[in-house]
Order: sequence, then C-alpha cells, then structure tokens
Amino acid sequence: MLARNLDWPGCFNVRDLGGLPVAGGRIRWGAVVRADSLQGLTEEGWAALSEHGVRTVIDLRNDDELGPDICARPDALETIQIPLDGDQQSDFWDDWMHGPQFATPLYYRPHIERFPERSASVLAAIATAPPGGVAFHCFGGRDRTGQIAMLLLALMEARPEVVADDYAVSAERLPARYAALGEPDPEAELEAFLAERGTTARELIIETLRGFDVRASLRDGGLTDDQIAALRRRLVA
Repeated sequence: MLARNLDWPGCFNVRDLGGLPVAGGRIRWGAVVRADSLQGLTEEGWAALSEHGVRTVIDLRNDDELGPDICARPDALETIQIPLDGDQQSDFWDDWMHGPQFATPLYYRPHIERFPERSASVLAAIATAPPGGVAFHCFGGRDRTGQIAMLLLALMEARPEVVADDYAVSAERLPARYAALGEPDPEAELEAFLAERGTTARELIIETLRGFDVRASLRDGGLTDDQIAALRRRLVA
C-alpha cells in the first residue's frame, strides 16, 4: 500500500490524492498532489518532488504572499500562479477575511458561488497540464488547497465522507509546520469556533457537497465538458 502522506523536506502537509475511491475506480497514484507552500522546499525536497513525478505546480497564493524559494526549483518544472482569493471584491472579503471563519470550510460554498471562474481555472489548468503529476498548494495546504481538492474529488464523484476525511488529515500534519514557523497552532480555536455553531469541519465539507451541484457551478465558471473528461482520463485509474 503506497503512503499518501509524503515527506518532502521543507514542507509539512503534502499528500498524494492517489488511492482515494471515486466513481469508476480510484485516483491514480502520482497524478495529483496537494501541499503547503513549496517555496520552503530544500534541495532534497525539490528532488523528492521530481522523483514523485510532479512536472507542474499550481500556486494558489496571492501576489503579496509570494517570496523567494529557499532552494532553486528544477528548471524543467512548470509553475502556474492562479490566485484563488484575490482582493478586488472587498464586500465579499469584509465578511470572510476577519475571523476564524476564513480558516474553515464555512466560506467554500460562498466563494465558489461568487467566484466560480477562479476554481474552474485551477481545475482547467490541471486538466490541460503537460504529462506528469500536478501539485497544487497555498500557504498551509488546508483551506484554499482544501477547496480545490474538494472540488476535484467531488467532480470525480468521490463520496462526501471521503473528501471530508482527506480534509481532516491537515489537522494532523499542520502542527509541525506551525512549530517550525514559531507560530501557535490554531486548530483548537477553529474547533471551538465551529462547535459554537453546532458543527465541525468534517460536517461542513459533507454538508457543502450535498447542498449544491459542483459540476454545474464549475461549468458556470467556464470549465468545459472536454476539460472534465480530460480530468477523468488523467486522474482515474
């Protein structure tokens, strides 16, 4: 059994979506990887990424989050920046940016409904990437990365519980990242915030996926049927 959690020196929350059950099979090992910020990878980390077969990186961070890589990334690696958040619509972010809600799946559905083209553009980039694995990441690899992983798995018709269980793995892996950065782990605060609202992150993922049509939302954002078919060919074994 291949291990989904990957040890790439310089990162802390990397995992292959391979092996997760979807309609018609399972996600192909090495096809797509979710991660925390790759700019922290050491030379050994970049080598591990390359050895895993990743040839395309999709960076979901905003421009003001970008910084220099700790070590040079391989020349053959293609990097595509698609900021998932953006900051142009202050009315939306005034509601979501200030408080713990932004670090939970509470904002996933409102974000997808308001900005379907942003998520659709990321999935289109995965569908049309050159041969090889695709890694997508944000800062911590949980929230923006979690939204894309949720949509990708849902589009391949994974059960909501499977998607929710994948999301939950980040809570187990992120404490090491916070410790390395010298920052407090916010997990207890996030759990308490959601508990006050009578829910959990896992329940929110399941509720979100059962509450709206992912395929229709992504089509509204510009994802085509041909791109959806390309995703299935790429991802499902």
